[in-house]
Amino acid sequence: MSDRVAAIDCGTNSIRLLIADLADGQLVEVDRRMTIVRLGQGVDATGAFAPEALARVFKAAEDFAAVVQSQAVSRIRFVATSAARDVSNRDAFLDGIEQRLGVRPEIISGEEEAELSFRGATAALDLPAPYLVTDIGGGSTELVLGDATGVRAAQSLDIGSVRLTERHVTTDPTSVDELAAITHDIDALLDTTTVPLPEARALIAVAGTATTVAAVALDLPEYDRTAVHHARLTKAQLRATTTWLTESTHEDRAKVHSIHPGRVDVIGAGALILQRLVDRLPIETLTVSEHDILDGVALSLT
Repeated sequence: MSDRVAAIDCGTNSIRLLIADLADGQLVEVDRRMTIVRLGQGVDATGAFAPEALARVFKAAEDFAAVVQSQAVSRIRFVATSAARDVSNRDAFLDGIEQRLGVRPEIISGEEEAELSFRGATAALDLPAPYLVTDIGGGSTELVLGDATGVRAAQSLDIGSVRLTERHVTTDPTSVDELAAITHDIDALLDTTTVPLPEARALIAVAGTATTVAAVALDLPEYDRTAVHHARLTKAQLRATTTWLTESTHEDRAKVHSIHPGRVDVIGAGALILQRLVDRLPIETLTVSEHDILDGVALSLT
């Protein structure tokens, strides 16, 4: 007998919902949706959620609550990640979500975020081990190395597409100096990681940055989850796509229908994080997965 559950993941840039039937440790997807809310707007500079960012996330929570109620969900888990960890007004966020969804968000650590992403991403893949899962978000990047027996090493780094864009980008297109500053920040933190990157024999890249990069690399006329899920990109494809995303204008990127409008301004920095990470790995291709922390959160409800 299956059990219908709901998982919600609220990050720096987006909030996402997965409703799935859970039976014998397996998920059957019922509904999956995403809204760009940019909760982390200005957080890197102010240390607090902006009132307009809270308004956006509360509106999305109300929409999700209606969906959850219509689907006879028995259990729900809401996790919040990078943006909510250190802000001064996080109680306003927690209280507002609880009022609308009836569940209080869990502000999970970067390590738990990495482990949930790992579980969700690797559930249906057969790749050479050990494999590295990376989740490049708006405020942080999770790295987790493991195999079929579980996680070997995991770490959360404070580099994300929104964080780096807000910190460094003021021109359109992004200037050479700004790209150099972003690259410096990425490399400085990758240099400190405790995850043994050279041991990875495969890379699984999850979440919106990676799936958007894949959609652009595949030259899809519009975003297609089926085409993106488990797509393989070569290093050359990734490098060419990253070059275009970082050197193009906002207007040029906005014309690409496979890029969500809420990612147009930050996808260049996100792609650069992925590129700099891949350059350190002894692999020739990477796998992109639509299954990620959201699936891991749903599986955790067993």
